[in-house]
Amino acid sequence: MTQRLIRSLYEQRLSAFAAARSIQVAWNNVGFTPPAGEIYLGVDLLPAPTEVPDLAGEHLVYRGVFQISIVAPSGQGSGAAEQLVEDVAAEFPADLLLTSGALSVMIVSPCSQGPAIQDGTSYMVPVSFTYEGRTL
Repeated sequence: MTQRLIRSLYEQRLSAFAAARSIQVAWNNVGFTPPAGEIYLGVDLLPAPTEVPDLAGEHLVYRGVFQISIVAPSGQGSGAAEQLVEDVAAEFPADLLLTSGALSVMIVSPCSQGPAIQDGTSYMVPVSFTYEGRTL
């Protein structure tokens, strides 16, 4: 029951979301060639320190941020990327609870859109949410 399992739960959900829209995903530490002229997604799990709230040390609390980067071709406007921000927010709503064995993880903040970053070839819009997972 670790951040690895939390990543797996959110990535499974993101994989189904992307497949339904025929969008490729650049997974961490996996070779990826960005599709020319198409939108794709990037993903990052940003864990916070693990906590132990009970004196016996039996229950662990995992917190962090899950970020999805929506990467669109530069020069095509922001509309398609911003629509995907809304779609991601609908797929990962606040209070969404996912479980696996003794681990339960919940989204504790609504998805937030960060400022767009534009370079010469791409327009990236980050969208992220915070989570909290607990072992029981």
